[in-house]
Amino acid sequence: MSRTEPRLRADALRNRERIVAAAREMFVEHGPDIPLDEVARRAKVGNATLYRHFTDRRELVRRVTLHVTHRVADEAAAALAEEADGFEALSRFVHAAVAERIGALCPLLAGEAWEDGELSAARERLELAVEALMESAKSCGRLRADIEIGDLMVVLTQLTRPLPSSGCLDFDSFVHRHLQLFLDGLQSPARSELPGSAATLEDLRQRR
Repeated sequence: MSRTEPRLRADALRNRERIVAAAREMFVEHGPDIPLDEVARRAKVGNATLYRHFTDRRELVRRVTLHVTHRVADEAAAALAEEADGFEALSRFVHAAVAERIGALCPLLAGEAWEDGELSAARERLELAVEALMESAKSCGRLRADIEIGDLMVVLTQLTRPLPSSGCLDFDSFVHRHLQLFLDGLQSPARSELPGSAATLEDLRQRR
């Protein structure tokens, strides 16, 4: 079921936002098992403040995932509304989604957790926005016809997971470089025939 958030005072809201931002960074860097004391330290709040907002790790992971999903959906909607060319809108969105590390964060929740009403609604909003972007890119003739949303989401997921124990401090510069290579490969006319069939969202859900 969807949860109703209590109205917070301005200072409490700022603390909550700082905790979520710090947790997002640390989950990407170290994974979801990072000590919550370390999250509080990076957010510059006390441990008691963190636990007042988030009763346990699962609730914090849930909130971070929800936050990132909404931010990426906002990016998709803005790109579609503001870019005249459908493929340019798709490219803008993909770079923004990578910057948010959506692929590194969304798998933090177990598959059944997406049955939570609020998370499910956020995911559906994102999926519809991305589908609209892809339709726009295909309509303008620049996106190859044998690509589906599942293909896009698989690549975003892979590119936004830092290599284990890589120690790479300049990960963004490599990610966006490789992402641009991928986007070039999406453009029509296609220069090769892809093996297998396009991946749909239903395909991805069946593999969970």
